Amino acid sequence: MRPSDAFLVKHMYNVLLTILLVLSVIIVIAIFLQPQKNPSSNVFDNSGSEALFERTKARGFEAFMQRFTAVLVFFWLAIALALAILSSK
Repeated sequence: MRPSDAFLVKHMYNVLLTILLVLSVIIVIAIFLQPQKNPSSNVFDNSGSEALFERTKARGFEAFMQRFTAVLVFFWLAIALALAILSSK
């Protein structure tokens, strides 16, 4: 490995690490922006137990946020894998 290659790998590692950290913050924000599925957030409340396991199809903003979060998590995992590969060299 030439010295210029080592510099490029180190620079790429730092850029990917920065992207990973920014993406982590965006994922946390996206998760907090997702609407609640059940208005009763008390798990021990028996009044809404039927609705707890009921599956409803996400629509509108909720569907967008689910897909957006899934895409962000996919990119986060890909970057984390790339960082693991780069750090092993």
